[in-house]
Amino acid sequence: MRLPWIWNFTNYIMKNKFYDYIQQLQDSITSKLEELDGTAKFQQDLWEREEGGGGRTRVIENGTVFEKGGVNISKVYGPLPKSMQNYFGVDDVDFFACGLSLVIHPKSPMVPTVHANWRYFEMYDKEGNIVDQWFGGGQDLTPYYLFDEDATHFHAVCKKACDAHNPEFYPAYKKKCDDYFWNTHRNEARGVGGLFFDYCKATEETSMEDWYSFVTEVGDSFLDAYAPIVQKRKDLPYSQEHRDWQEIRRGRYVEFNLVHDKGTLFGLKTNGRIESILMSLPPHVQWRYDHHPDKGSEEEKLIEVLQSPKDWV
Repeated sequence: MRLPWIWNFTNYIMKNKFYDYIQQLQDSITSKLEELDGTAKFQQDLWEREEGGGGRTRVIENGTVFEKGGVNISKVYGPLPKSMQNYFGVDDVDFFACGLSLVIHPKSPMVPTVHANWRYFEMYDKEGNIVDQWFGGGQDLTPYYLFDEDATHFHAVCKKACDAHNPEFYPAYKKKCDDYFWNTHRNEARGVGGLFFDYCKATEETSMEDWYSFVTEVGDSFLDAYAPIVQKRKDLPYSQEHRDWQEIRRGRYVEFNLVHDKGTLFGLKTNGRIESILMSLPPHVQWRYDHHPDKGSEEEKLIEVLQSPKDWV
């Protein structure tokens, strides 16, 4: 039997260890993205949440490579709002949540948008005892012009990170990603997927320490998955027509985030910082009535893959 003070101390260590990790990960990701851009720097904004906690938002805008992007960390805690009690099916409990969330919108239509998130969550009773805890996260790629080798590279890095822990993880979390980022009202995927996992809880086979090792391995793989694609595509020529298509597809990205994304809805329902929550939205977007790409075009090629997600590795 584990003594209560040992249980609480173990989890105190876990939540602080993971928050330390995401602070360091934010530093390494923003440094590499600034290097890739060559001109723009991230602007840092520290904020506090009235009910408890706060965060460190970093935003890059109007760069040579990146038109807009955010790499944000937050640590929030306190009473779980009523709307989220109903969502989780719990009574009056307290919570702690921390995570890193990023979205990068490149200027060139030849460079894909990328999203990633790694998070940790705890719930407590009124005596401070943990009643539930889990990890979640993932990373996914949204191209505007499809280079098969880029999607293959991204997925290969994701698979390598998964295989280091369990060979069943990649196919399971790849499918969850395809399912989660499905834009139901458009009957198409948001992008070419990657990984998505949630409610990763301790079992007899897998401890919270094991989940920590897995989630941090995926986090550490992010730059290996994305940076080489940016380097390869950022100087390719493009036209205004390419740019128009990028902005039309960005509209679908916005639709998903505002209609379906659980992370966006969680932030809005827990009185998160609105500027940080909506930093995922691109600066320039188009909605054209009943728009369809030309038959046989590169644009149609992308749509065909989005409507029927495929295996890349």
